[in-house]
Amino acid sequence: MRTSGHDHRTKPRELDEVLAEISASATARDAEPAFPEEPFRGLAASGVLGMTAPGRGEDRPVTFEREWRALRAVARADGSVGRILDGHFNAVERVSVLAPEPLRSAELEAVAAGELRLGVWGADPIPGEGEPARLVEGGARVSGVKTFCSGSTGLDRAVVLVRAEDGAPGPPLVAYVDLWEGAEVDTTWFRGHGMRSSESHRVVFDGARVLAVLGRPGELLSEPYFSRDAVRTAVTWAGIADLAVGSALDVLAAKSAGREADDLVSLAAGELLTAQGTIDRWLEFAAATADADRGASLSGFSTQLREAVASACRDILDEASRAVGSHPFATAGPLDRARRDLELFLLQHRLEPALARRGRAAIGERLP
Repeated sequence: MRTSGHDHRTKPRELDEVLAEISASATARDAEPAFPEEPFRGLAASGVLGMTAPGRGEDRPVTFEREWRALRAVARADGSVGRILDGHFNAVERVSVLAPEPLRSAELEAVAAGELRLGVWGADPIPGEGEPARLVEGGARVSGVKTFCSGSTGLDRAVVLVRAEDGAPGPPLVAYVDLWEGAEVDTTWFRGHGMRSSESHRVVFDGARVLAVLGRPGELLSEPYFSRDAVRTAVTWAGIADLAVGSALDVLAAKSAGREADDLVSLAAGELLTAQGTIDRWLEFAAATADADRGASLSGFSTQLREAVASACRDILDEASRAVGSHPFATAGPLDRARRDLELFLLQHRLEPALARRGRAAIGERLP
């Protein structure tokens, strides 16, 4: 059973104030990892948690540009908080397009009010970690294991990839699961040095209630939603990269205090800004494309977008490390946290197979 309380309602607040508090408390959470309860109460109070939830019979209430700008700002304040919010937005979109009525409206109204936190859990356990999650009791319950379950100790619902009850091979089903009972979190599983408060633990389901099976087998990969999930991941990377750039520039400015920055320091700053600008242009393009046609798939460029953003993030980490020296990492400053968060987060997404498929298709189009 998840460990935090279920009532997330708080008084209205301004997002800038909430972001400042998330940023100020990030180091303490990194030192003693736990679900970021206060940040999510603040995000609920500022309206961010419910900003993408459509009303009854309505389309999404905000543009993708606005949603992704907010997500990037949260990830800059704390990558772990951004990671959980990323999954929440993914899940809200799936519920809005796939959940049956009256469940859909009831859930989205609670999300819009900041009263429900959602996530998407897709990773299966490796051998020795338990049996993969599957439907039981005629599809009414879930049993088995999922891993890398971000937000596991503080969410209310999860969109979970599960196997069919009969064990038949094929694409996984998408179950919308109530986490208030029948879901035990193994908080000893995730012990990484990065994303420490993302609470991305192993979860053992033992008869957790299925509120609905969403769509057909393999539904999680359906478009345009899957490619928008991919863009949200890149947006979260971008927010953490923003923290790395800002922190590195702060260190370089401090080292140059009282004199003009030398050429090498200035070159390093320019390289950081160039990589950050590459990220900006890709995400601006994605948001403009998504907002121009909300039913359009972004799959035609989402792989290249993620590869370009991931590459720019690595360039930022490399350049920042060379430029600032060891002190920010020895003292575990914000740049150190950004590096640890990004290095782990980027490893969770293998882009090479998808990129190879894109390249193979491009070559094939040119064959005689």
